[in-house]
Amino acid sequence: MIRRLLIANRGEIAVRVARTAREMDIVPIGVYAESDAGAFHVTQMARAFSLGAGSPGETYLSVRRLLEAAREAGADAIHPGYGFLSENPAFARAVEEKGLLWIGPPPAAIEQMGDKLAARRRARRAGVPVVPGTDSSETDGAALEAKAAEIGFPILVKPSAGGGGKGMSVVERAEDLAGALEEGRRVAQAAFGDDHVYLEKLLEKPRHVEFQIFGDRQGNIVHLFERECSVQRRHQKVVEETPSCALDARLRAAMGRAAAEVARGIGYAGAGTVEFLVDERRNFYFLEMNTRLQVEHPITEETLGLDLVRAQIEVATGATLPADWRAGKIRPRGHAIELRLYAEDPATFLPRTGRVLAWEPPSGPGVRVDSGVGEGSEIGLDYDPLLAKLIVSAPDRAACLSRARRALADWIVLGVETNAPLLASVLSAEEFAAGAYATDLISRLPPLASPPVPEAAWIAAALAFSDAKPGALGSAPSEPWSDAGGWRGGR
Repeated sequence: MIRRLLIANRGEIAVRVARTAREMDIVPIGVYAESDAGAFHVTQMARAFSLGAGSPGETYLSVRRLLEAAREAGADAIHPGYGFLSENPAFARAVEEKGLLWIGPPPAAIEQMGDKLAARRRARRAGVPVVPGTDSSETDGAALEAKAAEIGFPILVKPSAGGGGKGMSVVERAEDLAGALEEGRRVAQAAFGDDHVYLEKLLEKPRHVEFQIFGDRQGNIVHLFERECSVQRRHQKVVEETPSCALDARLRAAMGRAAAEVARGIGYAGAGTVEFLVDERRNFYFLEMNTRLQVEHPITEETLGLDLVRAQIEVATGATLPADWRAGKIRPRGHAIELRLYAEDPATFLPRTGRVLAWEPPSGPGVRVDSGVGEGSEIGLDYDPLLAKLIVSAPDRAACLSRARRALADWIVLGVETNAPLLASVLSAEEFAAGAYATDLISRLPPLASPPVPEAAWIAAALAFSDAKPGALGSAPSEPWSDAGGWRGGR
């Protein structure tokens, strides 16, 4: 039985886990770096403990400090969220060695899938097709050049120990390979502490489709259908939807079986995601497995009516997967789309900083916002620039697209630049509306034009400015809002 759950993360995922914990009568315990003490996620916890001063590597990535916070809080369990230490087998083992419950897959399963090359070999042994590439992390440049010539250009250079697009690059010509290998190793070492890289054939216009899988500690493994993740910038996802327009019933069933087999082969338990690429001839290939909850999990929740965080906690405490899951009776209803709102330049994708002066998220039927910020939040460069996720659902895809466009247009964010114009451009693209898009969609969108600022945004900005500096609008003494205390006579 879990009484207190320490959430070893920050931002919107920490808020998301805390909400489910409270619904389960579990006390959510937060953590924060000293520079992050005023962060939104801290306000959503029953209690929060400082991880001290320092960089993310010294705070949110410090196993010692996290375990000390868990001890001080009297926590029974730790949920890692995603990112940070969520796929670190050493952290998972350290949690269990302290007698705490780890809300995640077995450390051995994390370890087996954490190395992308080992994961490729395991998928191949399970009979699942794999993207052509190297199955070992060669350090000899000449050997890699020979293998690249065998695979055929263009190819991808990828870190074997990480993901999220970090350290990944496209190589079009043999003469550019040496430089790409050097850069890939440098970034991989800095980001993941491991400079091993491997080569993978770059498929032309693929679809990126992942399957949500779930296992329990009794050996049951199921898939909970797919999510399309093909809208990407710099190999990082921006828009996701379910169901995928790329799959028919036959292909969906085959990929679902393959995803479950990959997980079954490593004795998996808990939430995980098996990612595939689908080429233009509808062949699918294993890409990687993420041994954690995904950023885009809410669209699966919306179409299946589930709480995947609750399921994670229940499985970790020994519960068997529900009978309808095991019998394959659960079926998705309708359509769902997720839009990731980043603090970044929508054209260059460079991160942006600032203070959130106004935050008016959209609402209405079928609209959900999972947010890691609020009005007054300070946005810096130390952490991922994801601010929030807009999740919309509707009975069919056409209605879902209309709802997504309306909800995005209703969202008011002032004080920090966001990628909202890019998201609007994706939703307006003919290819996306037709469902006939691939991973190169964003690179082919028309240049972004500066959208007109909504009247509501100007009003919100004026109010924020006047609140910050009483009298700054130059009101005459006779006007009702000239009193710094508010509406004259209304106190």
